[in-house]
Amino acid sequence: MNFTILFLIQITVTVLFSIMAVIFDVRRNTVPNLLTRSLLFFGIISNVFLSLISNNIKFILASIISALVTYVVTYMMWQLNIWGGGDVKLFTAIASVIPFGTSIDFLNVFPQLSVYPFSFSVVVNSILVSFPFLVAFVTYLIFKNNAFKRNADFLVNILNFHNLKFIIDSNLNRMVPVKDLKEGAIVNEYQFNDEYVSELINEMDANLKVYRNGDDCEFKYCFKSQSAGGITKEEMYLLKIMNAQGFIGDEISVKVAFPFTPAILSGLMIALVYGDLIVLFTKNLVLVV
Repeated sequence: MNFTILFLIQITVTVLFSIMAVIFDVRRNTVPNLLTRSLLFFGIISNVFLSLISNNIKFILASIISALVTYVVTYMMWQLNIWGGGDVKLFTAIASVIPFGTSIDFLNVFPQLSVYPFSFSVVVNSILVSFPFLVAFVTYLIFKNNAFKRNADFLVNILNFHNLKFIIDSNLNRMVPVKDLKEGAIVNEYQFNDEYVSELINEMDANLKVYRNGDDCEFKYCFKSQSAGGITKEEMYLLKIMNAQGFIGDEISVKVAFPFTPAILSGLMIALVYGDLIVLFTKNLVLVV
């Protein structure tokens, strides 16, 4: 049986959902759970259908295994602050729809197979192509905030590492009113002395973590986000309540989140059209040598 049309539908739906994820991520700095869950549901159902009509369990089995393995790996990388929770869910959803490479001759689409699931090619490609996105994003923030206008001397010494680091760091962090905090915000260090605040945050046992400062610091404690996933909805409400009751100040420093979904979409398209960049690079290197 020719599954070309079914594979094409899977690829088309995955690309369309990834485009929608980019739009939400760029505009709202978040990827809706409904979007990633819908794509995950489509992946499971479509591969169940493929298994039924082909009388071969490999499709649904590969879908489930690919999604689980991708979730575990990308979740660990989320803990290392590489990307946000929405990105983990998007990678997992993509893995459930396209668990392995598929060839569609008339579209000249040849996903190159490797020793790992197709979704890993998307992950690898996304990481490799994210650097240009990151450079463009930081450059946009610097010029949007007129960083050089406010620090004219730094423009003369732009190649100075410390000056460049200061410009980048100052534009990747901003102060926001606590009342305007949103779920997923990545909170920078907030210094405080009140032990009651420490107890409340520790009871949450979520993304925020309390650290004890050294004796030479005027504040006994500080709290900050542990990962790129940012604060949970419960932590967001807790901070707002503590602010309303006067336990913490009116403003808090957060990181300006880098939208990683454009890199994921690019990694997906590259994986579909050309294959795995690492495999291609290795193959070309071997041929040259």
